[in-house]
Amino acid sequence: MAREVQVTFDCADPAAVAAFWAEVLGYRLMDPPKGFASWTEALDAMGIPPERHNDVSAVVDPEGAGPKVLFMRVPEGKQVKNRVHLDVRAAPGLRGEERMAALEAEAERLVSLGATRLRRYEPDGPLAMGHIVMADVEGNEFCLD
Repeated sequence: MAREVQVTFDCADPAAVAAFWAEVLGYRLMDPPKGFASWTEALDAMGIPPERHNDVSAVVDPEGAGPKVLFMRVPEGKQVKNRVHLDVRAAPGLRGEERMAALEAEAERLVSLGATRLRRYEPDGPLAMGHIVMADVEGNEFCLD
């Protein structure tokens, strides 16, 4: 039986990291529960104090095909390299210089949103088509692939 998957990020500022990833993935912020015009209204009704309103945020695929991505506030900062990361498919089907040019263009766009470019790997044979390693607004690594 197939299972749904949710990707969860630990972070310091869920709202900011969610906004960044919504732009990267073409997702949107998750709607508040039915009957509420905003998350603030829903959280107030649930008795969540204002200082806890940014404990969790989520983004969803507007077409419903991709996994929900959840961002949870944690007290500790990022310590080491991610053991798991997202590959953002920014150049599917492209090869060589055309692929790397598409990855470079996307890297520039993401840097303008607050990402950091870490390193570029050149195409090296049929299995290594080249990619760019980036970090999100809180330093979580991901690849433009």
